[in-house]
Amino acid sequence: MARMTDSQEETNQRVWADRLVERLRDLGRVGIAFSGGVDSSVVAAAAVRAVGPDAVALTGQGPALAASELESARAIARTIGIRHVIVPTTEIDDEAYTRNDASRCYHCKTHLYQAFWDRQSSLGFGALCSGANADDAGDYRPGLTAAAEQRVEHPLLDLGLGKEAVRSLARFWNVPSAEKPASPCLASRLALGVEVTPERVGRVERAEAFIRELGLHELRVRYHDGDLARIEVGAAEIGRLLAPAVREAVVKELRSLGFRFVSLDLEGFRSGSLNALIPAEELQRAARHLGDGSSSGVRTSPSN
Repeated sequence: MARMTDSQEETNQRVWADRLVERLRDLGRVGIAFSGGVDSSVVAAAAVRAVGPDAVALTGQGPALAASELESARAIARTIGIRHVIVPTTEIDDEAYTRNDASRCYHCKTHLYQAFWDRQSSLGFGALCSGANADDAGDYRPGLTAAAEQRVEHPLLDLGLGKEAVRSLARFWNVPSAEKPASPCLASRLALGVEVTPERVGRVERAEAFIRELGLHELRVRYHDGDLARIEVGAAEIGRLLAPAVREAVVKELRSLGFRFVSLDLEGFRSGSLNALIPAEELQRAARHLGDGSSSGVRTSPSN
C-alpha cells in the first residue's frame, strides 16, 4: 500500500479528530481509564476538547504498575491538560487474579473498572471510556469482556481507529506519548502459573530499571517458575549485554534481587512471547468461561 502524503494524512487527521471529539461530546461528563499510553492519551486529549473540565483521567495503582509508568502518566496528563486522579486497586487480594492463568487480565480489568465506578459520584462522570482501538478487536482480549460487563465505552474501537490512526492523531494533537512503545503491566512478565505477588513484580521492575540504566531500552525481564529470569533485549543489543562487564553486572544485580537463574533469550525482544506458553486448551477454557467465544481460532494478542 502506498504511503500517504503529508496532505492526505492531515486530511485524515482532521476527519478522525472531529469524529472522535464528537463521540466524546455525545458521552458528556466522562472518565477515561488512563495508562499514559498513546491510546488512552488520545482519548483523554479528545475528551478535553469535547467537554473540557468535565473530563477526568483515572489511573489505577496496584503493585503491577511500575513507578516510572505512573510518573509518566502524571506528566502526560499535565501536558494534555486533563484532571488526573490516581485510584488504588485491589486485584492483588483476589486469588482469581494472583493464580495467573489465562484469565488474569479479565480479573485485573474487572477490579480496575469497579474501582473507577466506585469514584463516579465523587468525581462526577457519567460514562467511562477505555483506550481500546480497532486493532484490538478479534483477538482473545479478556479485558474487553470485563469492559463489556462494566459498561465501559471504547470510542477508538467504535470509530474503527487502529493503532496507526491513533498515533497519527497523537502527532496531530502533539500528545507526548505519540511514539511511546507499549508498556504492559509488570504482571504480564510472569509466566502462566507463576503466582502474582508484590515481591515478584517488584523484582521485575527493579531488574528492568537496572538494565535500562545500562542504556538498553527495548527489553523485558520474563519471570519463569523456579525464580528464573529470561531477559529479552532488541536483537541488535544482544552483543552489548554479552560484554563481560555488562553481563557480570546484570547477573550480580538480578541475583541480589532474588532470581536464582539469569538467562538471555538469543531470539531477542518479542512482544507477547510468554503467550507461547499458554496451552490452546487453556485459552479455549478461558474463552468459554468469559463468554468470549470458543472456536479453535482464538488468538492471543501480544500484550506483554
